[in-house]
Amino acid sequence: MASDDLSNVPLQELTGAVAMTAAPVPPAKSPKLKLYSFWRSPCSKRVRIALNLKEFERLNPIKYVPALVDGDTIVADSFAILLYLEDKYPQYPLLPQDPKKRALNIQIASIVGSSIQPLQNYPVWNFIEEKLDSNEAIKWTQHHINRGFTALEKLLKGCITKYGTGNEIQLADVFLEPQIYGGIKRFGIDMSVYPVLARLHEAYLEHPAFLAALPEKQPDAPSL
Repeated sequence: MASDDLSNVPLQELTGAVAMTAAPVPPAKSPKLKLYSFWRSPCSKRVRIALNLKEFERLNPIKYVPALVDGDTIVADSFAILLYLEDKYPQYPLLPQDPKKRALNIQIASIVGSSIQPLQNYPVWNFIEEKLDSNEAIKWTQHHINRGFTALEKLLKGCITKYGTGNEIQLADVFLEPQIYGGIKRFGIDMSVYPVLARLHEAYLEHPAFLAALPEKQPDAPSL
């Protein structure tokens, strides 16, 4: 699962979200794109990062997340959107040609998108909170994030490149950073036990595409 179900998000969290369009830099006459997003959604953040990397202007989020409109084409689910962008806009490729590195990128993306992120979605959180309480909901989420981070740390053991699978941002990084960021900011995950992920997180926060995609910088993010 690579989308955030916001059907149970309080309405006030969605108020003020406005759809906008952004034109790709190359080619000049390509159709405009429209991203339907939500400021705090890690799935939407993945797509924002990829769009920034592929030289699109930043897009404004709106309600259900994420869905991309490209002319008469509508693509939902962040993984599907990223693969669509990879095929249609080959500038700044996110998937390496080497089969081993390509598989590693997809494996990392799958761990985040299938084994971590769905278990912290609003419907799961709300169900646990309703049946038990908010403390149990946070414990549930932390357990599954830590379980996933432990697997990712083992998978990336010995990583000496600037980013997760190389010295250029690739698909794995687009999935890793939103999850790490959310784990720290929303769920208080202790990153000291994940030295590789912690190092990568610092590197991501120095990259313009990641900085522009930060949740708090999105137009529908609540004012502090």
